Amino acid sequence: MAKVLELTFLTAVETPVKLTVDEPREDITEEQVESVMQRVIESGVFVADDSQLASIKSARIVERDARTILTR
Repeated sequence: MAKVLELTFLTAVETPVKLTVDEPREDITEEQVESVMQRVIESGVFVADDSQLASIKSARIVERDARTILTR
């Protein structure tokens, strides 16, 4: 089963932006996620629609189970 950590931020104009991390550690904590998200905001590296990330909206782990039916 594939797992993805979805980090959702809000820009300065309240636009949601999602960053995803494949296969997060099983023992990741809320505090670790919040700390990393805050560092991402402070870095100013990501910009969406000419607006920098401004705040944390949410974080969640999404599990997906896929079954291939046809491949060519």
